[in-house]
Amino acid sequence: MATICITGGTGLIGKALTHYLIAKGHAIIVLSRAEKNSLHNSITYRQWNPEKGMIDEAAISAADYIVHLAGAGVADKRWSKKRKEEIKQSRVQSSALLVDALTRIPNKVQAVISASGIGWYGPDKGTAFTETDQHSNDFLGTTCFEWESSIEPVTQLGIRLVKLRTGIVLSNEGAAFTEFKRPIQFGFATILGSGKQIISWVHVLDLVRMYEYAIENKQLAGVFNAAAPNPVSNQELIVAIAKKIKGNAFITIPVPAFALKLVLGEMSIEVLKSTYVSADKIRQNGFSFLYPTIDAALNELIA
Repeated sequence: MATICITGGTGLIGKALTHYLIAKGHAIIVLSRAEKNSLHNSITYRQWNPEKGMIDEAAISAADYIVHLAGAGVADKRWSKKRKEEIKQSRVQSSALLVDALTRIPNKVQAVISASGIGWYGPDKGTAFTETDQHSNDFLGTTCFEWESSIEPVTQLGIRLVKLRTGIVLSNEGAAFTEFKRPIQFGFATILGSGKQIISWVHVLDLVRMYEYAIENKQLAGVFNAAAPNPVSNQELIVAIAKKIKGNAFITIPVPAFALKLVLGEMSIEVLKSTYVSADKIRQNGFSFLYPTIDAALNELIA
């Protein structure tokens, strides 16, 4: 079994991936800003601080693979100028620190699997976005471009690199799915804007399986969309969740775009943006989704 070093291991995806890989028998090193003691024999915490350029060299030396998930939450806070800089720099600085560490510290790392986001893409173009499409020039588009560019130099060290442009993650532990469900508990299905905007989503278990797949398959390299093959509109998603939770005992309430802009500011652009991405490339490379449709995903998430 392998030793896998995870950055951003305390986040939603990091926690899910850690538990999944431990169950498969792997040893996990979690890079954390704070000192922590592990309660599990298969998890070791090591310190790093990308802002200060500090990393525990033993973590790099011991790792067979690195999964790079670190980055400030995109939707955690309103997008002030300061927050936008934190979102971007937390990704770029952490990537640069990994590249530097892998360059100067003797290691046996075979591959780096790095997160990215479907924020790379702009508004829908009429057909599904593929991995060859250019990045958008908006905030998230340029952030994803700098994020991916900052980790790219590991390929010059002979290390295989996989970048997963991740869609909206559906998980009972996740903020997005929790927010979708919250008003529905009270009988209100809130449709955002027109409700026609496409949401490219992925079940959290399929996402962690995709990371495992990228680790284990040595032929896999480059960029892949990490989203289910059947995107849905905002209205389709919210109504499907409402029916699963409430049957027919709910009413739909449209939330107009101007109200979202007042509440969320610039971040409302992403809530209202339609992003239809293709899952063809990862499927053509042998990956099979457990939850390819929203019904399958909701049947697992809402028992």
